[in-house]
Amino acid sequence: MSAIASPFVRDGIPASTVHLPRGGWVTVLDALCARFPTIDRTRWLDRMARGAVLDAGGRPLGPYAPYAAGLRVHYFRDVADETPIPFVETIAHADANIVIADKPHFLPVVPAGKHVRETLLARLIARFDNPHLVPLHRIDRATAGLVMFSANPATRAAYQALFRERRIEKRYEALAPPLPAVQFPMTRETRVEAADEFFRMREVDGAANAITWIDAVATEPGRWRYTLAPSTGRKHQLRVHMAALGAPIDNDPWYPTLLADAPDDPTRPLRLVARSLEFVDPLDGSRRRFDSARPLCGAAS
Repeated sequence: MSAIASPFVRDGIPASTVHLPRGGWVTVLDALCARFPTIDRTRWLDRMARGAVLDAGGRPLGPYAPYAAGLRVHYFRDVADETPIPFVETIAHADANIVIADKPHFLPVVPAGKHVRETLLARLIARFDNPHLVPLHRIDRATAGLVMFSANPATRAAYQALFRERRIEKRYEALAPPLPAVQFPMTRETRVEAADEFFRMREVDGAANAITWIDAVATEPGRWRYTLAPSTGRKHQLRVHMAALGAPIDNDPWYPTLLADAPDDPTRPLRLVARSLEFVDPLDGSRRRFDSARPLCGAAS
């Protein structure tokens, strides 16, 4: 039997979500145009005419809907011809409350940029026939490994609290150049904020908001294998921290130097895997651990 329909999923594709920032706009339309300057106003008008812009309750928003700071807006992005991503996720665990997927490199978790249908979320919604699946955290498109989803709105808050209250242990593995002058294990605590390019991050002066425990677990000539345990979840945190230490993760096209845009190369995936998730289940108190089977070396698969 199919799951109860959700207004935020259409044709198996989940809506994107934005919280409107503070500003002096009169309408939601004005705020969306300011928030997404590369999207033409006529495109937003067309989406609204098709009922493809919704409020938090799933009700369509029209061009004169009043603006409010922090308003949650859901919208369906246009589905262009997407290049299929040939790598397939596996399922590490699934029950009535959570799904833990083992994501391949190059597959985004949610719709972003040129990826709408070719996302982990859209694939899982179709696989489990459950439009209520929601990712409880994110990993980069370039990163492989474990991603946990809530499958049941009734228990979602309990699992969200694991991440919000830092009661879940996340371990990553990375391959990067040696750091013989660094004493391991070590903890890197810095402030990470958006760089000039909107999609990149950088370390800046100020109070730390990104914390990563790092250990070198295999020290072979030329390349070391590192274990990374973030206790915060800043965008690209691990990649920024490793690059700042002088050991950028192998095959990283963005850190420390932004390389020319090029098609995905499956023979050179980012050598970063979200290896394990461990936590005390908030429903029954059991200790649970899940591990990724994705290889750290070799071509993407």
